[in-house]
Amino acid sequence: MNLRKAECLVTLGKLQEASQTVSDLESDFAAKQTLAASSFQILQKNLHRLKKKVQEKESLPETFPPSLAKAFEDMDLKEENEQISSASPSVSLCTDPLKGRCLIATKDILPGELLVKEDAFVSVLIPGEMPHHSLENKWDTRIAIGDLYCHRCLKHTLATVPCDGCSYAKYCSQECMQQAWEFYHSVECPLGALLLTLGVFCHVALRLTLLTRFEDVGKVTSKLRDEISNNISFPKSKNLVKMFNYDQEENEENDKVVKTPIPGCDISGKYENNYNAVFNLLPHTENHSPEHKFLCALSVSALCKELKAASSRVLATGLNSSKLKATVTPELCADLNIWGVAMLRHMLQLQCNAQAITTLQHTGSKESIIANSRQVRLATGIFPVVSLLNHSCSPNTSMSFTSTVATIRAAQRIRKGQEILHCYGPHQNRMGIAERQQKLRSQYFFDCSCPACHTEELRTAAGPRWEAFCCNSCRAIMQGDDVLSCGNRFCTESVSRDHLVSRLQDLQQQVGMAQKLLRSGKLEKAIQQLLRCQQDAESFLSIEHTMVGEIEDDLAQAYAALGDWQKSAAHLQKSLRVVEAHHGPSSVEMGHELFKLAQVLFNGFAVPEALNTIQKAEKILLVHCGPLSDEIQELQKMRSFLLDLPPIPAGPLG
Repeated sequence: MNLRKAECLVTLGKLQEASQTVSDLESDFAAKQTLAASSFQILQKNLHRLKKKVQEKESLPETFPPSLAKAFEDMDLKEENEQISSASPSVSLCTDPLKGRCLIATKDILPGELLVKEDAFVSVLIPGEMPHHSLENKWDTRIAIGDLYCHRCLKHTLATVPCDGCSYAKYCSQECMQQAWEFYHSVECPLGALLLTLGVFCHVALRLTLLTRFEDVGKVTSKLRDEISNNISFPKSKNLVKMFNYDQEENEENDKVVKTPIPGCDISGKYENNYNAVFNLLPHTENHSPEHKFLCALSVSALCKELKAASSRVLATGLNSSKLKATVTPELCADLNIWGVAMLRHMLQLQCNAQAITTLQHTGSKESIIANSRQVRLATGIFPVVSLLNHSCSPNTSMSFTSTVATIRAAQRIRKGQEILHCYGPHQNRMGIAERQQKLRSQYFFDCSCPACHTEELRTAAGPRWEAFCCNSCRAIMQGDDVLSCGNRFCTESVSRDHLVSRLQDLQQQVGMAQKLLRSGKLEKAIQQLLRCQQDAESFLSIEHTMVGEIEDDLAQAYAALGDWQKSAAHLQKSLRVVEAHHGPSSVEMGHELFKLAQVLFNGFAVPEALNTIQKAEKILLVHCGPLSDEIQELQKMRSFLLDLPPIPAGPLG
């Protein structure tokens, strides 16, 4: 029993306890010596094996120091924030005169610490997205995301349960289908074609409005009536300001002042994942263009017209079907204008507050030894708590999704009093400052003044390293606008930008042909094509150009398929250099690339290199994806297997 206990402790990584258990067993056997000689030898052999395994694991550097590893112990929020639902006590909700609402660290936060774990208030699956697969030369099943994921909980499922009333909505179970029907699909079902035409934002707006029926309908109706009576002037509505954007409210009966300092909070100051919080997300009515507001109003008008027609049809038939009557709720029939105003407000909110729910999709064939993956946009959701995070082009958090649940973890050490920041898309490692500022201004209506934007110099001459051209003579970066000159003052090389762009387009076409050969299994021809592309790329692209990284990654995959692990690892090392320049050393993209390198080194039995790479990949992916992700589980299996191997003489991969 104690021998098995020691083995379990070693597997769990509790080396100190395992070592003590082994010592106790040795002392126990030495004292008794009552076993038969053969049994005693077997036990001694097992003890020796366990001691050796403990020593090997103790000699390895830890993936994280103990204090840092502790940050990953909480898969769920064991203690919820008293002020903010779905948030940890490590953050507090504050207001800033310039930034508005924001989240601030209440203590020092370690990388990987769980800060927010919030289920979407509403999520709508994106129709028409086709998952990537490698069957283009065989047959095309035309499988869309809507066929693979539950339309309510977004869980991946291959055996969907379709709705009885429409051909679009599909669910993972009867329970999900029933809940969706009760909450919103009874109204949405006959509107399927129209909702697909009007788009996801209109669909989200309708579903948000329908869910208010299950909260305080009277209070919601009062708020919406105030908007109509104030000419739908959202930010200037006096009654609305008093009702939920107020800083203080006069109580005439007892002449006291009740303070509600932050919009979206209830009277006790609690910010929850509910319709009140959603309603208080800013619609930015004054910032949207007249054209955008007109299109939103037109979409809502078309939807309301169809809702009214559907209600009239059901009432005219006089049928007793519970499903038909469910499409006409008392709240919906009372005043359709109220629901129209609500939907219009939500459509205007979504441009700045909608969150893309993504999933990690593995690409390539099942026979592929190296796992490729990419982020796929699965749905659009509303997360009231996540929406509290302000933007930074160099954020200190990372977001991941499991079905409809968004998880925010610290991506770096955050000091007490610092703001918790999230990236809305424009990241300093993905685009230059001018492009970032333009995107943020056009979509989110603000000029970013984060530290990255404040300190970064405009690099209009050369552009980002991952897009830069290099001199054919001396390999220095080319600079300029229409005509590019070598950055080396001792070199006189110059060339037109149009010429280099044309060469890049030709190269992209050649790489595409090589990738097609790779997918069809013609590995030798693919490698020959890619090596020619590599030689061409080296003559005019910087070593950190994204096209260079793509070529190296494809070569690594081709050599891995042939079992040449040494060459595969060498090309992946070059690809890593490009990924680090483009996305940063601690990015999730870097973690995915390190994961691929770990697979190659693992298959090539390069034990020390593989263990070192596993640790690097795990350190990054734990922060971005959490300890339950598929990649983390796979890395742990690889490490465990390598540590159980007998000593292998050092040598090249092969």
